[in-house]
Amino acid sequence: MTSPQTMAVNLDGHDDSAGPVRGTQSLLRIAMIWLAANLVVTTLLTGTLFTPAVSFGTASAMIVVGTLIGVVVLVLIGNMGTRTGLPTMALTRGSFGIRGSILPAAANLIILMGWSWVQAMLAGVTVNYLVHEATGFSNPMLFSAICQAVVVVLAIFGHTGISRVEPWLALAILVVMGFVFAAAFGAFSPEEFAAIPVDSSLGGTPFITLDMVIATAISWTVLSADMNRHAKSSTAGIVGSGIGYTLSTTISMFLGLVAFSAVLLRGDREPIPFDPATIVSEFGWPLGIAIFLSVMATNTMVVFGMVTSVVNAQSKWHLKFLPTALVLGAISVIGSTFLGLLNQFTDFLFVISAFFVPVFAIMIADYYLLKRRGYSRQILHERPESRYWYTGGVNWVAVIVWVIGAVLSYMLAYVAPSPIGANIPAFAVSFLLYLGLMVVIGRGGAFGLRDRRDADPAGHLLDGADETAALRLES
Repeated sequence: MTSPQTMAVNLDGHDDSAGPVRGTQSLLRIAMIWLAANLVVTTLLTGTLFTPAVSFGTASAMIVVGTLIGVVVLVLIGNMGTRTGLPTMALTRGSFGIRGSILPAAANLIILMGWSWVQAMLAGVTVNYLVHEATGFSNPMLFSAICQAVVVVLAIFGHTGISRVEPWLALAILVVMGFVFAAAFGAFSPEEFAAIPVDSSLGGTPFITLDMVIATAISWTVLSADMNRHAKSSTAGIVGSGIGYTLSTTISMFLGLVAFSAVLLRGDREPIPFDPATIVSEFGWPLGIAIFLSVMATNTMVVFGMVTSVVNAQSKWHLKFLPTALVLGAISVIGSTFLGLLNQFTDFLFVISAFFVPVFAIMIADYYLLKRRGYSRQILHERPESRYWYTGGVNWVAVIVWVIGAVLSYMLAYVAPSPIGANIPAFAVSFLLYLGLMVVIGRGGAFGLRDRRDADPAGHLLDGADETAALRLES
């Protein structure tokens, strides 16, 4: 039964980081936040997956091209957060419906939990390597659980502090990265890197590499509006996040590519991709410490974003931040001990793409074209009169297109591999199919898909936020 309360009760409050916020962060600040966010071990180690499956030159080119493609989606979704003040999953109410948005929110929870596990495992493996080298003691499961427990505590009590110091941590990490680059290119020439032979038995192609880079951007896009809603203007959010994400991703992935390629060229050990011990053993403890600090900073914000997403998902239960964080934190600590997930990281990236490439295609088509770059305060209302109620609170066109897009992405990745990868076709099909169905089916006003209120101007959701305006619904 529909609660007589509105989403505004939960979203307009000042409790638990819920509701729309008006951003104050400058372009430089947003750029620094995004620069810090993706200087993280998962992005770095993704770069270790490329050679020798493809050539060093091909991998370098795909890192740049894939990042530039992915950042377009990231900044468009992020700008929706700046313009409305809502986090990413709350924005899905506009296209999926007030109740239908719970579906992508649930998928987002699963994905963020997976990211949290992976980062904790990588931190634990790194700490385990350093401790083992110093003392001979080894227990990667224990260290992974400890690392994640620290992250949960920071997410509950120190996320604000982490967000403030993260840019400074990024500068320290950049210094360590500079050391690794200097050591690698001091030992081997660019020509030697370019001459690394391709191992065709690994089944790598340029477009598989491209898909993995794009999938990294998609995985960050689930939090793009959460972060960019704090920007003081669209320009600050778009330019800041665009520059920050592009720089951090290309630097991190290229570092992983160079570091792993240096291990290949050295030839004195068996290189294991996506294993931090492989590159830490090559470049020493400063890189290990940088990896640990990057995980602590970034994973803290991932856990915080995961809790915020759940708290903002609906209003019926009025979830509180602290108990939600404790429950999700306990699950994340337990899951961080399942180290076998690290062997499935490539599949994990493709699952993220299959889930969220169609979601973001639908959101972009709905907000920028159908709703004319504006969601009204009715997006906060869990009431049948809301513009975003659709049919029973769900826009079934969005749900159906999402399923089609996800299946298509899976088919193009695993069943009938596409010569141009899976992400680009899945995005294009989902975008055009959703737009076409909404225009054709909604032309007669059926199912609440099209509404004259779509033409009404809508700015930031805190504009005119008095109680009367919040509850007034136009007929």
